[in-house]
Parts: sequence; structure tokens; C-alpha cells
Amino acid sequence: MKAIRRFTVRTVLPAALHDLDELAHNLRWSWHGPTRDLFESLDPALWASVKGDPVSLLGALSPEKLAALAADAGLVERVRVEAAGLRTYLTEPRWYQGAGDDLPAAIAYFSPEFGITKVLPQYSGGLGILAGDHLKSASDLGVPIVGVGLLYGAGYFVQSLTRDGWQVEDYPLLDPDAMPVTLVREDDGTPATVSINLPGDRMLHAHVWMAAVGRVPLLLLDSNIPENDDLARKVTDRLYGGGGEHRLQQELLLGVGGVRALRLWSRLTGAPEPEVYHTNEGHAGFLGVERVAELVSQHGLGFDEALEAVRSATVFTTHTPVPAGIDRFGVDTISQYFGGANEIAGVPLDRVLALGAEDYEGGDPTVFNMAVMGLRLGGRANGVSLLHGEVSRGMFNGLWPGFDGSEVPISSITNGVHAPTWVDRRVSELAESRFTPEALADSTGWLDPSAITDAELFALRRELRAQTVEDARARLRKSWRKRGASPAELGWVDEALSPDVLTIGFARRVPTYKRLTLMLRDPDRLRALLLDPERPVQLIIAGKSHPADDQGKRLIQQLVKFTDDPAVRHRIVFLPNYDIGMAQTLYPGCDVWLNNPLRPLEACGTSGMKAALNGGLNLSILDGWWDEWFDGENGWAIPTADGVEDADRRDDLEAAALYDLIESQVAQRFYDRGEDGTPQHWLQQVRHTLATLGPKVQATRMVEDYVRHLYAPAAVAGRELHGSGYAGAKDLAGWKATVRSDWSQVRVDHVESAGLGESPQVGDRLAVRAYVSLGALTPADVDVQVVHGKVSESDEMSSFETQSLEVTEEYENGRFAFGGEIVLDFSGAFGYTVRVVPRHAGLANVAELGLVSNA
Repeated sequence: MKAIRRFTVRTVLPAALHDLDELAHNLRWSWHGPTRDLFESLDPALWASVKGDPVSLLGALSPEKLAALAADAGLVERVRVEAAGLRTYLTEPRWYQGAGDDLPAAIAYFSPEFGITKVLPQYSGGLGILAGDHLKSASDLGVPIVGVGLLYGAGYFVQSLTRDGWQVEDYPLLDPDAMPVTLVREDDGTPATVSINLPGDRMLHAHVWMAAVGRVPLLLLDSNIPENDDLARKVTDRLYGGGGEHRLQQELLLGVGGVRALRLWSRLTGAPEPEVYHTNEGHAGFLGVERVAELVSQHGLGFDEALEAVRSATVFTTHTPVPAGIDRFGVDTISQYFGGANEIAGVPLDRVLALGAEDYEGGDPTVFNMAVMGLRLGGRANGVSLLHGEVSRGMFNGLWPGFDGSEVPISSITNGVHAPTWVDRRVSELAESRFTPEALADSTGWLDPSAITDAELFALRRELRAQTVEDARARLRKSWRKRGASPAELGWVDEALSPDVLTIGFARRVPTYKRLTLMLRDPDRLRALLLDPERPVQLIIAGKSHPADDQGKRLIQQLVKFTDDPAVRHRIVFLPNYDIGMAQTLYPGCDVWLNNPLRPLEACGTSGMKAALNGGLNLSILDGWWDEWFDGENGWAIPTADGVEDADRRDDLEAAALYDLIESQVAQRFYDRGEDGTPQHWLQQVRHTLATLGPKVQATRMVEDYVRHLYAPAAVAGRELHGSGYAGAKDLAGWKATVRSDWSQVRVDHVESAGLGESPQVGDRLAVRAYVSLGALTPADVDVQVVHGKVSESDEMSSFETQSLEVTEEYENGRFAFGGEIVLDFSGAFGYTVRVVPRHAGLANVAELGLVSNA
């Protein structure tokens, strides 16, 4: 057969139904139930067959059906009402519009993946789901974010299993014309295009598509266009589908091309240029290089001046607690893209290489580290939970030598989840019908048993569990058919799982550290838990392994072989192709959400948050978000074998602890029923979880934290450096150059103290006087600090505070005396020292320059 030429024919809607196109192409429908109800009412059977995709639904309706719908006055009115509601949502003032002054007019949010809805499969796992929830919550809050990503021709992959349980990847091609995205066009109607240079006199061109995520435009770059050669067309073929130069070209297109797409978007729409740039993980780090190049070429700044201007308004979020999760490229490869004929005027290759250089103890001088570049280009950086922030400060403290780990400038904002996306409508509608907004806002609602009785709450939980069981059976049957089973072999599937059995969920990516198979450490004990005649447990498990990760695939195969055992397959199932669609049914129906990573390698782990919002309890290692929000009543903490170096021994100990918890506490509490047939203690924990975790795990809380603690300060700093012809950036760059040049002359010559007797007491004052050589610098350039606090038996300061000393005299040319007092405010071993650090109003933190002179 000759090659088929393929194209998509657009549906022409009757005038009375024209607003359906706008409703279908704004992804607010993915979290707005009434809009989905409207689309389903057009043709319920067809809606089910297109799996809830409004664009596909409209494309499949016949002209005759559309004409009949247009003649239905009631339906036409519903369309009008929903369209008016959407327009109100898109235009009315929301939280951000009343959140205060000095907020940025626009914020650019770069991410390699976005998980918005199952019909736009541009995500692989937690990073993309988090990015999607960030955009949706920003939309709900009215935060003026514009997202930037790539449009992958085949997304991540569709997972299936062979008969022996081995993961198989399929890459169905995606047609942008059949998805809820719109091609951005120039005023003359031609596709808007961005281009970047590649080595060998090649060019990489990309069209720009826009997905409307409520109020947030998401720009997605697509290289599969005729202007490119065959290799360039494949740059956006798959999410994380290649390595080496393929990955590098994706990240160049995301960072460099993404900035150019933003400029194009502003030119075509009049949207304000972003004041703040947020890099979600290191993949988009080259956006900083592009912005430096813009300032050099368009505003005549030097590299250092441009770098300061860029850093001031850039936020970098790291998501990985493991070095292996960071993209690193060979220095030689980076040199091909930013050196030689591709070197940018005013942006020397050596300065680009320095941004990602591992030029610290233990670093590899032959590689370019994308996370390191992100930190050097980001004036503000954060991890995604309190524990992850601590881990990140330890990972990257080599970038700030001489400073304590607690002073490494990486803060924390704990992730959250977008409740309207992940909370089952029966849960949210029940809450809305029983409680006032005030009762829900102050978290008291779910604690009121007179508003919702235990019987009602337990009945709701059973209904959600039954829904999950039904969905799991359908997926299980489909999986077995694909594995080669005949219908005659699958009668058992109708009895798989039960809506009345304690249900534990486990679903996530399958890297080794997440320990998919920890539950299999003692197969006999697991079987006993599953088959307990009085307190049985059932497990629903899902997850994808990276296509190149054979070790992860072996873990899946090991688990699948266990679930295939006829003796237990009605109590434990593995469901392939974990995605948003599966998750939205799985989370609500699980009584317990299991998470057992190798601590502290889980950066956050938001799946347990989604379960909690539906009334599920968490059973987790104290890692990620659970480490900071477990309170003893919202679930269970699996004890860890910290300090045990033998990996197998550690897994054995932690698996045994997991079995013990399920057997002696979790299952026992679930099946401990009162006179009314409900597990009262269990439901008390459910109420407590909904009331206390509910407000914390919301992505709206997360986005508000980003606005207050990162976006607003970055915008203020950016304005200070950008104003008056970038005078602030020029001043700061010049000052830093001077300080770096002269810092070798800075030293603490001598320290004196007075004021304490032989037996110091709380409240006494210690007078400290430091004599400091500054060389060519002045006292205004430095901060002379007393670092003081509790001292351990090994003479180390376990916690400390700093207090600045004031200059008292210049006792010799370039030498100054500084003095001040410390109030002793605690009992016990006390210690202090003196140090000198750079000081300038433009510094975001004390460690920014990595310069310190200690006594």
C-alpha cells in the first residue's frame, strides 16, 4: 500500500453551539465537573468511547446529531451558561489581584513535562503532575503565570505487559490538531516559529502551540515541522526518550527556544513580558543563558552585568535528592553548542561552561551539570519539602565552601496537589452540601460528626472503594487480554478484589529507590496478610519503569509474577499504564496509601496527599512531605533502619516493620467495628486527616507560598537591578568583581572579649571586639559577624545565630576595629567565633559569593 497522507478534519459547529469549542479547548473542563457533565450529556455513549475527551467528542458528532442538539433550547441555554461561567472565571479578580503590591506582572514557568489531563499526555510522573497542578492552582488564584514546555509527538509511553510480566512500551503518535491545543500564528496566519542554531550549520525550528489551562497559557514547542531536517524533526519525538545529544537538544529548545517563544507570545498577544522566570528542575536551565545573551546584544551589558540582572529574577526548584537524577553532559559536547561558530557574541564559551562546572571537591571536571547551572543562574532556589531542602543543602554545599550546611541558599516549599483535579466529586459535593465555606476554611467541618455521621462517612468510603474495584477489574481484564489470555481464562477477574476488604494502594514511577518490591521481602508473610480469613488485605499496584531501566523492569516483572499466582491474584493486582485517568479513580478508593522509599531519597511524593484529600490514610516511611506532616493520627510511619549499611539487611528490617504495622495496627483498626458496624477509631483518623492535612496539601497553599516567598522577592530584586538602564546590575557586578579580587586581603587579626565573670548566667552580656584587615575594601563592603550558639562535646556548634558587629575605629590603614555585645539566652555549653562576609544590598543571601574569612 502506498504511504497514507494523514490530516485532521475539523468539526464545524452550529452557531447555537459555537461556545462548545471554547469550552473544549480550555482545559478548565478537566477540573470543572459541570462542564464535563455538559459534554457527557451531548452523547453519553460517545463520551464514554472517547474516554472523556471533549475535542474528540465534538469531532465524532455527526452533522445530524449536531443539528438536533442545536435545536434543543434547554441544551443551548446550558452551553450559554457554562460559557459565561468560564469567561467570568477567566476575567474576574481572584486571590492574586488582592494579594498586595510589588507582585510580578507576569511569571514564566518552565518545565520539561506538564500533567494537566489524560487527553494531553505530556508527562511521565511526579514532576509533570506537580507542574500541571502548579498551573491549575495558579489559574484558580489568578496568578499571572505562563507555562513553557515541549509538545512531544508520542508523549512518554503506553505501558503493557508480556505474558511473563515484562514491561513493553508503545508510542502512539499524537496529532496536535486532535488535542486541546491551538497553533500560535503570526498576524498573516502563518505558524509562529522559533529557531536556534545547532552545530554543523544546522538549525532547529519549532512551531508553538498553546494549551489554555484556565487563565494560564501553556506554550508548547514542536520540532516535528517541515522546515527541519529529519534529525531535528525528532527532537520532540518522545518525553525522555533519548540520551546524550538528543536530550541536550530538547533542553536547548526548552530553555533557549522557550524564552524566544515567550517573546513571540508577548509580541503577538500584547501579554506583559515575564518579570520572574521559574525553572522547574534543571532541564530548562539554558533559559538563563538566552536571557544573558539578550541583555548583552540588545542592551549592551557585559556578561557579568547581564548575569546579575538574570539571577535577580530567576527562581530554581530542584526536585531530585539523588545525584544520578541530574542531567549531566560532557564539557566537549556543550562546547560544540556554545563554542566555535556557535559562540554567542559577548557570551564566551568559558563563561557558559563555568555555569555548569563541577569545580568543587568531589566534582567531575569533565561534565556540565544542569542542576549546578540552575543554582548559579537562580537568585533563589528551593527544594520541595523541608527534608528535601535539608538534603539538597547537603548535596550542593560544595558550591558555597566555608559556610555551614544550614546556610546553603536553598530553601523549601513543600509541594501540594490541585484538589479539584484529584478529589472525587462525591467527596467534595458531600462536603459542600453539609458545611459552610467558613467551616471548611478553618478545617472544623470534617470533625463535626453531627453533620456527617460515621455511617454516612463509611458508606461513602465503601462507594469509592467499589468504584476503584470495578475500574481495576476492567483494567486487569484488558491487561490479561493483551498478555494473550483468552476470555475463557479470565472468569476469575470478576471476583478479583472486593469492595469490602481493606484496600492498600501503591502507584508511582519504578526507580530502585522507591522499592516497589519491598512488600515481597517475605512472600509467605505477605500471602498471610492477603489471605487472612478475618482481616484480609488487598493491594492495588501500578507504576512505569523508564524504558532504559532494565532493573526497574525486572522489579515490575518480579511483582507481576507474584500477582499472577492463582492463590493470591484476587487480593493483589498490578495495573499497567499508570496515568492521570487511572489515578483519579485509584486514589479515592484506597483506604491506605503505601509509600516505602529509601529514606531520604523521596523529594516529596504527592500521591499520598491525593489519597488523604479523599479520606485515605497514609502508611509511609518518614520521607518527603510525610516527614513533616505525620502527626500520629493521620496514618502510620514505617520505622526506618537508619545507619544499617547493608542494603539487604535494611530492606529486611523495614519490610518486617511494614508487615507488623499492617497486621497489628492497620488491619486490626479497619476491621474493629462498633455496634453500628463502622470502624469508629478508623473513621476518627479519617476525619482528622481531612481536617488537618486538607489545608496543608493543597497546591493553592503551595502557589501562595511561591508568590510570597520567591516570586515577589525576585520581582522586587529584578526591578532594582533592571531599572535606570540596568544601573543596579552594573553596580552589583562591579562590586562583586572588586570584592572577589580583593578578598584575599581580608582576615580577622584578633578577637577580644569581656564582661563575663567566672560563672556566666543566662542574661549576661558578652562584649566582643574584633580587629579586622580589609585591604582595599571598606567596612561598608563587609559584615563582621559573631557566630554563637550551643557547642557539642566534640566542640562543634550544633546550632547557631549570627550577630553583626559595628565598626568602632580605623586603627591603622585598612585595619578596623568592630565591636558589639551578645546576650547569653540559654544555659549549657556556649561557644562563639568571628567571621567576615561580603555585604551589599543586592545580595540575596550571605553565602551568595561563597566568600568568608573566619577567625
